[in-house]
Amino acid sequence: MVLERSSADDTPRFERIIAALDDAGCQRILSVLDGPKTVPEIAAAADLPLSTAYRKLDQLTEAGLVTETVGVRQGSHYTSRYVIDFDRITIGLDDERTFRIAVDRSSDRSLGIWANASREV
Repeated sequence: MVLERSSADDTPRFERIIAALDDAGCQRILSVLDGPKTVPEIAAAADLPLSTAYRKLDQLTEAGLVTETVGVRQGSHYTSRYVIDFDRITIGLDDERTFRIAVDRSSDRSLGIWANASREV
């Protein structure tokens, strides 16, 4: 996926990605997401208040950097897990000196997301 800053349609997405990467709380969350985790697990691992973890995960999800999966627990209660949804982000200038951002995603990663959204006992 390549996003150009000069395009009116892509500018908000570009800015959301840059804002999330520049946010210390988002950086902490990305650093602890080594596999699917619930919000309480993420908050504890990143040493963030639960409310902050929810806000930062919303920011990362809106930027397309984290994906939320929903599994079913005993008693039909839903629980969300979050996982990083990219392998590499590259920011550069093209030949016209326009900022471009490329978000590389692995096809294996999406399979891993759904593999962890199974029924819990």
